Amino acid sequence: MNPLHSNFSVTRGRETLARAQVLRRTGPVLLDLCVAAIGFAVFYAIVRIAMLWAGPPSEQMVVSLSPRALPQYAFYSIVRIFLAYVLSLVFAISYGYLAAYNTHLEAFMIATLDILQSIPVLSFLPPVMLAMIALFPTRHFGVELGAILLLFTGAVWNMAFSFYSSIKSIPRELREAADINRFSWLQRLVQLELPYAAIGLVWNSIMSVAGAWFTLMACEMFHFGSKDFRLPGLGSYLQTAADLKDGRAIAWGLVTMIAIIVAIDQLIWRPLIGWSDKFKFEQVESAQHVSSPLLHLFTRSKALATIARHTTEPLNEAIYIQLARRRKEQLARLAAHPATQEHRGGQVARWVLLALLGVGVLIVAQRAVELVRPVAGAQYLELLKGAGATFLRVNFSLLLAAAWTIPVGVAIGSHPRLARLAQPLAQIAASVPATALFPVVLLLLIRLGGGLGIGSIALMLLGTQWYILFNVIAGAMAIPTDLKEVATLFRFSNVERWRKLILPGIFPFLITGMVTASGGAWNASIFAEYFTLNGRTLTTLGLGEQINAATANGEFPIILLGTILISLMVVTTNRLVWRRLYRLAETRYRLDG
Repeated sequence: MNPLHSNFSVTRGRETLARAQVLRRTGPVLLDLCVAAIGFAVFYAIVRIAMLWAGPPSEQMVVSLSPRALPQYAFYSIVRIFLAYVLSLVFAISYGYLAAYNTHLEAFMIATLDILQSIPVLSFLPPVMLAMIALFPTRHFGVELGAILLLFTGAVWNMAFSFYSSIKSIPRELREAADINRFSWLQRLVQLELPYAAIGLVWNSIMSVAGAWFTLMACEMFHFGSKDFRLPGLGSYLQTAADLKDGRAIAWGLVTMIAIIVAIDQLIWRPLIGWSDKFKFEQVESAQHVSSPLLHLFTRSKALATIARHTTEPLNEAIYIQLARRRKEQLARLAAHPATQEHRGGQVARWVLLALLGVGVLIVAQRAVELVRPVAGAQYLELLKGAGATFLRVNFSLLLAAAWTIPVGVAIGSHPRLARLAQPLAQIAASVPATALFPVVLLLLIRLGGGLGIGSIALMLLGTQWYILFNVIAGAMAIPTDLKEVATLFRFSNVERWRKLILPGIFPFLITGMVTASGGAWNASIFAEYFTLNGRTLTTLGLGEQINAATANGEFPIILLGTILISLMVVTTNRLVWRRLYRLAETRYRLDG
């Protein structure tokens, strides 16, 4: 061997080893610097928002249509959506937990949730905004809080249904393990219920944020009589551009919104999907995982690991030890005194509360009867006909939505590579307001010989199909890998795989999607059956058309009766259909060992 060549090889090897050692030393440092940069960016964002909200309310603010204003407007809109999402998440977990564990209020709470999701977001606009402006008359914070609450009303319901459904379908052996270890309610929530519900919550969070983008234009630009309130944001930018028919500004706004949705998908949703995959209830780990550079950054950061080791981990340990002691003392007291005065006092308080609630309901019912007394019998008959027509459209749109979202959602949820491509596209499509697409769809249907009767179903479909799609994707991802391997081992045919594995596996998620889609369809019926196009008002028989016509004519008894009919049909459907399907999901299709 040539000595010069040998010495050169040794030198190259030493240089390679030295470079590898430098990379090993500098790699964690670079990761920590990235985490620190993210922290400083969040701190700067908080300071900017605080400066804006502390100022006086801005009436008739001039919205600039310059593309240079878009980064700042987009930043404000993202902050509003983020805060509305956090508020929705807290409410969904609290409401779903209470509904799942309180047998006395469960049916009432689920029916109330179903009714609230059926009310259009715009119906909340006047009372919410007037209340917030009255609470904070000298600060911009009141208007901002009102917009955030309106975004909350459009994003919270499907998350609450998802968490409730997940709690009801927790496997029996996991509950027994928590009972054996005497978990407190907080420990059970953090270590059992939230992890088990993580996959469904993540995918419904994606749908909720898409719903927030859907209603952003209405929440950032609104009118009260002679007052015109506008918030600086991407929604007000797009609304102003649409009012002025500025196609260039509309294009810039839509491109910015799409870029933000794609960025949020890569920076937030992909890491969360990859993180939630570890909570799948299975005994065999899947060979396919969702990867994310940002998730890698946070999991490999030594700075974050050190902070967690010295702060959150000791704090969690101390809290759990204290809760375990209290739980042990509470069980000992209950064993010694099974029926205490405190328990009887709670029962008395419950009956008093129910009595007060009953009195309030009777007073409201009496006022409602007085208001609708002048309505003639023929008007009642027309309202019933409209209710029947809208009911058929809502359910037909659900069937159409389920026909394509179930196979597509299963395909996306079962193939991570397909999910990486299809998920951002689905988010973009779900974020575009259906009312913006409806004129194009309606014009096409009119040219083909259709009318608003078919067009109203198309509009309901545009606004409801995404709820089913995202829940089916979550259900497909949650199917345990060991069950898939068993189906492969026994050589299931496609029909057997769907009948014995896929449909039972996605069933709880599918019911959640169908319930929220049903509420979205009732919500969309208000403007799907009464639409103005090119100065011409198109109508079709239905409750939405009758409520819109009564609103235009100031006929409050008809508005009240229409709203009551919607509530009655929603509650009846919930009682006869959805409640039974929920019960089936938590008994027959629960993943018990």
